[in-house]
Amino acid sequence: ISPVPPYSREQPIFTTRAHVFQIDPSTKKNWVPASKQAVTVSYFYDSTRNSYRIISVDGAKVIINSTITPNMTFTKTSQKFGQWADSRANTVFGLGFPSEQQLTKFAEKFQEVKEAAKLARDKSQEKIETSSNHSQESGRETPSSTRASSVNGTDDEKASHGGPTEAHLKSENDKLKIALAQSSSNVKKWETELQTLRESNARLTTALQESAASIEHWKKQFSACKEENDQLRSKIEELEEQCNEINKEKERNAQLSRRLQELETELQDKELELEELRKQGEIVPQLMSECESVSQQLQAAEKKNKDLEEKVRTLRTEVEESKHRQTNLKTELKNFLDVLDGKIDELHDFRQGLSKLGVDN
Repeated sequence: ISPVPPYSREQPIFTTRAHVFQIDPSTKKNWVPASKQAVTVSYFYDSTRNSYRIISVDGAKVIINSTITPNMTFTKTSQKFGQWADSRANTVFGLGFPSEQQLTKFAEKFQEVKEAAKLARDKSQEKIETSSNHSQESGRETPSSTRASSVNGTDDEKASHGGPTEAHLKSENDKLKIALAQSSSNVKKWETELQTLRESNARLTTALQESAASIEHWKKQFSACKEENDQLRSKIEELEEQCNEINKEKERNAQLSRRLQELETELQDKELELEELRKQGEIVPQLMSECESVSQQLQAAEKKNKDLEEKVRTLRTEVEESKHRQTNLKTELKNFLDVLDGKIDELHDFRQGLSKLGVDN
């Protein structure tokens, strides 16, 4: 079959444009581009042979030369892609169309051409059977012609050759009829089985391609899920670390709360002690006033008792005792004031520490 049909014999009956692919012969899974761009794809009809072909030429290179048989099946694998298997070319052709409408038109034309090829095959089989019957009938007529030609012979030749030859030819014709009938039935049976196998092969090829696509899809989803799982694990670890930090912070807060309660208790004790010191401090002015009054009385007594020596001595003794008592009292008062000042300073420092602790919390 010539790659480029001569227009005197083959005429295009349908033409479209599509991207042409062929199945990878090594993997039988991946598609290999047969054209760098969209090319013309046409159905051709050969009137002399009563056959149909799909032909596509890219420049000077024939990329599709597929004779359509009734056993072929065109399968739509997506909205814009279709394929069919060609056992004679030992490959699978794929076409990618610009739109779904063009794919539908091409598939409908494929079905029409397939039906026309089936009718052409049935007619050719009828012609073969008719010619076979004619040949059988001519085979039957051969003994009679032999008999007719042997009329001019002797009676001995008729007796010795005519009868056995006719019987032999008849038996041979019967055997040929039986063999022809068996071969015809076997041919139909084999064609049916071959069609079934080809359809099954096409379905298996499609299922294999879909399975490969599904596997790639699930691999991608598995990778995405694995990556997401790793991210979630890292997030969980971060949250666990944050929870540990929160628990530690809670423990620190509990310790600070206990320490604060202890400090509040100490503060209350210091305030009670300070209150007692304040009460004691209120007595100090009275003692001071008493001391001043005693001094005034002592001065008056000294003036009054200048004339009274005896009383002066007694008074001096009392004054010395009083001075001594006053000195002790002043010493005690000074010590008391020193202690009070120290307590006040401690309380002031304690309050400043307590305030700083409250601000830090």
